[in-house]
Amino acid sequence: MALGKPDPRYTQSKKAHTNFKLALKLALVFVGILWSIFVLDVVFGLRLGQYGLRPGSVPGLIGVLTAPLLHGSFEHLLSNTLPMFIALTATLYLYPKSAVRVIPLIWLGSGLLAWFIGRPSLHLGASGLIYGLLAYVFISGILRHDMRSVSVSLLVGFLYGSMIWGVLPIRAHVSWEMHLTGAIFGVALAFLYRNWDRTPIVRYEWEHDDSVPEWYPEDKQEDFDLPDKR
Repeated sequence: MALGKPDPRYTQSKKAHTNFKLALKLALVFVGILWSIFVLDVVFGLRLGQYGLRPGSVPGLIGVLTAPLLHGSFEHLLSNTLPMFIALTATLYLYPKSAVRVIPLIWLGSGLLAWFIGRPSLHLGASGLIYGLLAYVFISGILRHDMRSVSVSLLVGFLYGSMIWGVLPIRAHVSWEMHLTGAIFGVALAFLYRNWDRTPIVRYEWEHDDSVPEWYPEDKQEDFDLPDKR
């Protein structure tokens, strides 16, 4: 597999740096929301855990919306914080156009599927969303043949590859159903949006005839706003 070199006019542009900072801020805000909800729940005794996902229960469907925001303990939330921050930042920065569709689809889709296949118990936490986003970033990097996407994909695999065991029912008190459904949606959406958010690639003179410039963005759009459909 030949890997393309991302066009530095795109990856090192002011817009790219701005997008990265925005992705960091949005991820930080979301993590802050998770911690705020947890602290308020503990301090005021709100018992928000009752609004988690309960598979097979019609009232438990509310958890499709709320379960990713709720955590059962400090340790649970702490273990989800860094993976969520990394997964959300990577998704928003590398795949901004598809992210606005991928994030809500993983959030809702994984919850709905878990409601159908899950054990009749209470399911809480952002793990399903984390698994979905990490799966999306990992598979998307493999499908796009550019060094930047593949590098991030390998980094995600190195840092969180062991999480694959979380989709199996090997720990009684872990919602492997949410992990599994999140990963399923992440992989499926990576294939669905594989032609979105393509990074412009450097093309060299020897790769084309003499009439082609030494290098140019693959989609030939100077503002780099349109994804490559190659």
